[in-house]
Amino acid sequence: MKERIQKILSNYGLGSRRNIEKKICQGLIKINKKLVQPGELFLKKEIQCVYVDKKKIPLKQDTIKIILYHKPIGEICTKNDPLNRTTVFNKLPKLINSNWISVGRLDINTSGLLLFTNFGELAYRLMHPSYNIKREYLVRVFGIISKKMIFTLKKGIKINNSISKFHDIIYMYGKNKNKWFKVSLFQGKNKEIRLLWKYVGILVSRLIRISYGIIKLPQSLKTGNLLKLNSQYIKNVFYSVNLYYNKYIY
Repeated sequence: MKERIQKILSNYGLGSRRNIEKKICQGLIKINKKLVQPGELFLKKEIQCVYVDKKKIPLKQDTIKIILYHKPIGEICTKNDPLNRTTVFNKLPKLINSNWISVGRLDINTSGLLLFTNFGELAYRLMHPSYNIKREYLVRVFGIISKKMIFTLKKGIKINNSISKFHDIIYMYGKNKNKWFKVSLFQGKNKEIRLLWKYVGILVSRLIRISYGIIKLPQSLKTGNLLKLNSQYIKNVFYSVNLYYNKYIY
């Protein structure tokens, strides 16, 4: 069955669908020496050679990998930064025939669980809202929290023309105006948690992601360290987004 070229190339680990589509629109990708058009469909067996920005790219499938990274505050989630700040990609091991795809992002002031994979379809499904992947965070807030605020945050608030809300808000500990909560939501919009709390007049002073879907941040994984998931854990992550792992083992 024919598939969109950005899906095929993403599954070979050449980048996220969005980034590949952007390069197609910029005229930077050729298949079989012809420029690819946005939305063009291919059979895998039809693809003899791929050029990205005039460089020939070998289409060889690396072993499917997932890495957990305990991101510290101060690192950014882009591959290249004009200000030469430390990026999370600096810490990742090199791949031979593919590239690491970040499963969502964390802003520079947020720490905690960050996921990487070299398999595009998995990254796509983990990020897409239709798969209802829950993210959990520990958040330290400053201010007096009322029941009305909690109700508002769970009911939903319109932010940037769409509705944002917490699935759950659980008080953890803290006294006076500094308190820790565990919050969860099913989206990953830019600075969504900070904007939600800001709407009710509360400042976020710390934010730590502790889980993404079925993957939990291990307490033993220190800030700045990596953990590679074993094949059984990877299979479980595949099944959690309705992917059959063995189908993609070559």
